[in-house]
Amino acid sequence: MKKITAIALLSILIVSCKKETAKITKVDEKTGKVITVDVPKDSLVEVKENPAITDSLGVYHQTFKLEKGKTYPFTTFQKQVMSITAPDGKSQSGTSEGTDEVSFTIDDFKNNIYDITINFISKKTVQTGNGKTLVIDTKQAAPKDEAIKKEWAMQKALTENKLQMKMDNKGKIISITGFEPVYAKITKTLSGLTKEQKVIQGMQENMKGSFNEKALKEQFSKNILVLPTKGAKIGEQWTETENMSADGKVKLKTTYTLSSVGNGVATITMKGGIPMKSDKQTQGNMTHSMSSELDQSGKILFDQNTGWIKTQDINVKTTQKESMTDGKQSQSMSTTTTTTIKVNP
Repeated sequence: MKKITAIALLSILIVSCKKETAKITKVDEKTGKVITVDVPKDSLVEVKENPAITDSLGVYHQTFKLEKGKTYPFTTFQKQVMSITAPDGKSQSGTSEGTDEVSFTIDDFKNNIYDITINFISKKTVQTGNGKTLVIDTKQAAPKDEAIKKEWAMQKALTENKLQMKMDNKGKIISITGFEPVYAKITKTLSGLTKEQKVIQGMQENMKGSFNEKALKEQFSKNILVLPTKGAKIGEQWTETENMSADGKVKLKTTYTLSSVGNGVATITMKGGIPMKSDKQTQGNMTHSMSSELDQSGKILFDQNTGWIKTQDINVKTTQKESMTDGKQSQSMSTTTTTTIKVNP
């Protein structure tokens, strides 16, 4: 009787220790097939009744449900490692890193339109090469070195600024305004660095060419909204193509997959690149050959409740090769660049 009681108590203990589970559908990274797995219920993030990323008959759509008065992070980090092998076989490498701290504050929401303040908080760059490291950080005091100090002043002028953005609840950026005060601030900084008007004008044009409404719309749209307008099922793929040359001959093709939605997170994986492009030209007895290719892969996570990007981690590898020969002798060199791009690292 004692043995039976002991066994019964043990059975009760085992049952009580067994954790409750919930099922999540996702893409198996090894097979690429859609599978259902069990996860502990106590590990799940609470998903609101009507989340921003939700499904209808298994098709998921992305919208935005952002809270008025709340600030959402959008810090970007990029690290680039370049390695060059010269014709004599010797190699050298250099590393550059850049961090841009940006955030979005929700000011108002009416008629499905968000009024948002974009806050440009800080910038930091780190360059390493030939045994030396150069750091420019707008959160720190100005460097003593005059050459670095000028670069720091320019970076500083690009921070502690605000722009106004209007975006609908489906992620379409309607407008970004407020550039003129930023341009005036940068012009004032330039005037304090040099009296050469041609230099000031050239730097102004360069800055306005990269820091304008069109450029920022493209930059933010690529990261804020990824799911296609028609929606996607778990495991479904879609492809986007982007021209990388003025003539449109070089194209970057990226394939996205909705890998999973659950536990408060929507996960999208991506891969693609530019296939190898080769060019050979002969002049006299000299032949010049060049080839290049690009591969990229990564993962993007969105908050299921708000639709806002949680994290992004993309790796890009570019390889370029160049050679010259006269039929008797030849020289070649190669450059490999590995880039890591992160959002909210």
